[in-house]
Amino acid sequence: MAEAEAAKLPIIDLCSSDSISTANSIRQACVDYGFFYLVNHGVEEELLARVFEESRKFFSLPLAAKMNLLRKENRGYAPFYAENLDPSSRSKGDSKESFHIGPLEKSCLNQWPSQELLPSWRPTMESYYCKVLSAGKRLISLIALALNLDKDYFEKIGALDKPESFLRVLHYPGELGNSEEEIFGASAHSDYGMITLLVTDGVPGLQVCREKFNEPRTWENVIHRNGAFIVNIGDMMERWTNCLFRSTLHRVMPTGQERYSLAFFLEPNVECIVQCLESCCSESSPPRMHCAMFGELLQ
Repeated sequence: MAEAEAAKLPIIDLCSSDSISTANSIRQACVDYGFFYLVNHGVEEELLARVFEESRKFFSLPLAAKMNLLRKENRGYAPFYAENLDPSSRSKGDSKESFHIGPLEKSCLNQWPSQELLPSWRPTMESYYCKVLSAGKRLISLIALALNLDKDYFEKIGALDKPESFLRVLHYPGELGNSEEEIFGASAHSDYGMITLLVTDGVPGLQVCREKFNEPRTWENVIHRNGAFIVNIGDMMERWTNCLFRSTLHRVMPTGQERYSLAFFLEPNVECIVQCLESCCSESSPPRMHCAMFGELLQ
């Protein structure tokens, strides 16, 4: 298999004083790639270091302790091979374990490791969740400008009123053992929400495929940039924009190194109506998909 080239992703500065120029750069990135780097996002490196430290502590617990928090209501622990993101793949499941944290307003549904085991886990994860949600909302206002909308457009339609956002804390093993079948850390998929904000520990493995309908697929490596989030567009944003912005296929390939990452999925309120934006359709480009509530589309 040919060595994948490096993806040339643009860098977006969330603190730039020139919001119009930034919005234009975001538009270009979302049309061309559906992926970009985000810098000056307001999440302190010290907090990120603490989150990764807590993540390592949790995933190094005995399996029995982790299985006490087995995922329900899409919250809690998912063991290795519990998920296969690519239904067409013949693999036994993705080689990763994860922990899911949902909206903090619905805190009764979230599961948390006991304070005796991991006293700092919950406050650290809650602090990180709030910081990334705040960065995501600021980014969404620039995405609205990039779509020739008012910057508070998504707030006005209720998308960010109690957003259904999830944080996934992920661990990929270093050793995979001997197997005849192809093993993926995360098999090829696109994300289903508005945007995803990802940060990794620097270990490579993430790849993107710009043309998801082409066969054979061409994959490009996403290079780690210190301090930057990797942002990608989800299926709902592709739907809102009438496929102008692309929700790009991506996957994680094993590299023989243990890998940790944090994926924050910014999703709209479940009652928000997702319909083609007026700025993205015309007589010559009519809406390609019907409008529906996000909750229905999620089902």
